[in-house]
Amino acid sequence: MNIFKGTKFYSIFWGKCPVCHQGKLYQTRHLYRFSETLKMPEHCSSCGLKYKIEPSFFYGAMYVSYGVGIIFAAVAFLVSYLLIGFDRLATFFMICGTLVLSLPIILRLSRNIWINLFFKFNPTAQKKNDQ
Repeated sequence: MNIFKGTKFYSIFWGKCPVCHQGKLYQTRHLYRFSETLKMPEHCSSCGLKYKIEPSFFYGAMYVSYGVGIIFAAVAFLVSYLLIGFDRLATFFMICGTLVLSLPIILRLSRNIWINLFFKFNPTAQKKNDQ
């Protein structure tokens, strides 16, 4: 999906460095290994960007995760209540199940959105590091 390269969407949805779009934000691709879900390298392997620009930098991502969780819950509601036709209790359990099962996705998306609020894509960033 290189058509989105150079946009924030590319970095957010594919977990790439927000500056060079080359380095990976996470050490592993496995979302459901809970001890490794949020492990990140200190710096981008391509451009050298320091991901954690200050102590407790990613605490701000919890505010973003609230909004992302609301979106997931709203989609679960629309599907279960309006499309499938479950009653309110079944819809409630469907929403809860969706949020529990998608927690690692929500956590990573929130971090990706948060870091992309502070950095801008620079197509020459990798070239500067190579020199």
